[in-house]
Amino acid sequence: MDKAIKQSLKDIVGAENFTDALIDRIAYAKDASEHQHRPDAAVWPISTRQVSDIMKLANREKFPVVPRGAGTSLAGLAVPEEGGVILDLGRMDKIISINIEDRLAVVQPGVIYAELDRTLSPHGFFFPPDPASGSVCTLGGNVATNAGGIKGAKYGTTKDYVLALEVVLPDGRILHTGSKCMKSVSGYDLTRLFVGSEGTLGVITEITFKVNPKPPMTSTAMANFETLEDAGRAVSEIMHSGIIPSALEVVDQQSLMAINQNTDLNLPEVEALLVAETDGYTREETEFQMTKIVSIFEKNNATMTRQADSKEEAEALWTARKSAYGVVARINNNLLVEDLAVPMSKVPDMLRSISELAKKHNLSIPTVGHAGDGNLHPVVCFDGTDPDQVRRVEEASEELFKKVIELGGTLTGEHGIGLAKAHFMVLEHDEVSMDVMRSMKTLFDPNNILNPGKMGLEA
Repeated sequence: MDKAIKQSLKDIVGAENFTDALIDRIAYAKDASEHQHRPDAAVWPISTRQVSDIMKLANREKFPVVPRGAGTSLAGLAVPEEGGVILDLGRMDKIISINIEDRLAVVQPGVIYAELDRTLSPHGFFFPPDPASGSVCTLGGNVATNAGGIKGAKYGTTKDYVLALEVVLPDGRILHTGSKCMKSVSGYDLTRLFVGSEGTLGVITEITFKVNPKPPMTSTAMANFETLEDAGRAVSEIMHSGIIPSALEVVDQQSLMAINQNTDLNLPEVEALLVAETDGYTREETEFQMTKIVSIFEKNNATMTRQADSKEEAEALWTARKSAYGVVARINNNLLVEDLAVPMSKVPDMLRSISELAKKHNLSIPTVGHAGDGNLHPVVCFDGTDPDQVRRVEEASEELFKKVIELGGTLTGEHGIGLAKAHFMVLEHDEVSMDVMRSMKTLFDPNNILNPGKMGLEA
């Protein structure tokens, strides 16, 4: 990148909001995935107008721009694969307004998920998607990836709460989509088009969210299953029983073994552990739901069920699920945190297939996931300095996603495609679908400057 472009960027954002220092470029070369590539520079815009001016410059000079939030992507979405400029939106971090009467929150993209939740809490409201990285991830990133989390089975994902957006297009024009109404069918749904677009069509600079009243009561229970099939059948039966748990999570045997090796929890190393939560507005309502769930656990051969009698006991039951990623990270030097979803009736088949793939390729693949909506997270642990392990991981990944599609599933439930799964897109999407997506990318971004290399959109 020549000096004139760098000076132009400084003129737009100020020298204090520009960097091309090597230490910063190294930091921005990675997100939470295994992918990495250094940018030429990074900027911290503080207004929509600055973002617009940056995009006008980039479109004219044809250099790549990669929007970035907190860098928590597990699929390489924020990695500048072709260099260029990192557009760090972290300093656009204002909660613009909270309107409880209309159930609305208007925010800038750099607001941390947990900060919005803290702001809503005194009003008795919450923002339901609840991603695992909620204490650090930004709401702009949540929208760009259509992030979900443990509440997805009952409350859906980010797309179910985005009412309107302000978006800077690749040529610098500022687009406003949607409305502040709970219902609108006025024109094409451009808002949904940008949700989950992974920063390939535009830069989100303002978001209007719908927010929900927060049920004050919760109940938590845990169950152990000797076989994956029994656990899977329990999940499937719960989800068509008329009860929709606010969370229904699964932890497999390899994860339980890792937890026991790295903590003093001493969990039974069964093939599957399920953790369920119900919520409601009265204790009777919440307990009625949980009683039915526990009965389904027992009907499907749970060897042990345990229901929490207090908030402290509930937190203890959640420890196994919430500690899984941290302890798995100690198993080996490198992790591929995969993200797939299958129809709920296929959860047992998918869990068994993952277990068989681990044995076939001699790999450790602990699996946790949001069983209540069929969203599983196999975590492939390997040593990236060992070429043989890397080869086996690549082979296992390809077989894994072929199996996902065979079962009627999808490549990603919440992490996005990014770089990690770009070459698998053709497994799920036919030629017509890929052609339409590529045509949309070309329409919005004819010079391919915005987050290039992602989602398999290059022809």
